Amino acid sequence: MHFAELEVPGTYVVTPDQIVDDRGTFYESMRTDEFERVLGHAFEPRQINYSVSRRNTLRGIHSVTNPPGQAKFVTCVRGTLRDFVVDLRVGSPTFGRYASNVLDAESGRSVYVPEGVGHGFITLTDDACICYVLSSTFVPGTQIDIDPLDPDLALPWGYTEQPLMSPKDEKAQSLKEVMDAGLLMRWED
Repeated sequence: MHFAELEVPGTYVVTPDQIVDDRGTFYESMRTDEFERVLGHAFEPRQINYSVSRRNTLRGIHSVTNPPGQAKFVTCVRGTLRDFVVDLRVGSPTFGRYASNVLDAESGRSVYVPEGVGHGFITLTDDACICYVLSSTFVPGTQIDIDPLDPDLALPWGYTEQPLMSPKDEKAQSLKEVMDAGLLMRWED
């Protein structure tokens, strides 16, 4: 398993070592001891979620207030998607910057998203399924939703037709509005 830090500090692409033979493929997708070695702290799963989406579905940018905070380990288990992380930690040297990767079921590549960093994706295939391993359980009223099409973020989603979005994401506030409301985690936290 290989960890490569992205442009957003504390965010990693994790690529598994695959063993391939005539039967198929085997790999370890997550080892908490390896996470602790690389991150310098434990990543303890508290909840696992899945979402299944049609091609050209855009979900995000989502985060959680601190407390309770929430780190994510995101894996595409079927299909292909373009994944985005956005630094939402006020005072971070990379505040408002993003990193993007293509995640697909074949590679087993995943992304670790630390607390305070936003996450979103757009599906590139039909029936794409993404798995979120989360460090905290769902707490109503702590979700942060930022307009994924916010011109100040200028995320290069790469769609050629209007993406499918939930009403919640379509009505989400801009990064500036969320920041002004005091909902974002500070870099020092």
